Amino acid sequence: MSYPLCPKCNSEFVYEDQTNLVCPECAHEWNPSEAAQEEEIFTVKDANGTLLEAGDKVTLIKDLKVKGSSQVLKVGTKASIRRIVEGKDHELDCKLAGAGEMMVTAKFVKKA
Repeated sequence: MSYPLCPKCNSEFVYEDQTNLVCPECAHEWNPSEAAQEEEIFTVKDANGTLLEAGDKVTLIKDLKVKGSSQVLKVGTKASIRRIVEGKDHELDCKLAGAGEMMVTAKFVKKA
């Protein structure tokens, strides 16, 4: 029977012990039925370390230039987070007052 790789060290030498799976290389034990239920939730924190969620109100802490435009978003501009996106640079899909909708990096905002 084929078992999944160890989630800690990716070892292929996993064996079953009653209801748990065990990795002999790193000694990690887990229940495969519980591991399937657990999902790693993507979290985003603002410049002060506060956890951000969709629907939160934030303000900019730095002047930001808008790519492809001569527009500058000033410090204190208020925004509403529409959704949080797991991505490379910009995590927050926001609706900014006076600027419309755009993606913003979380390290340049603080929760209002």
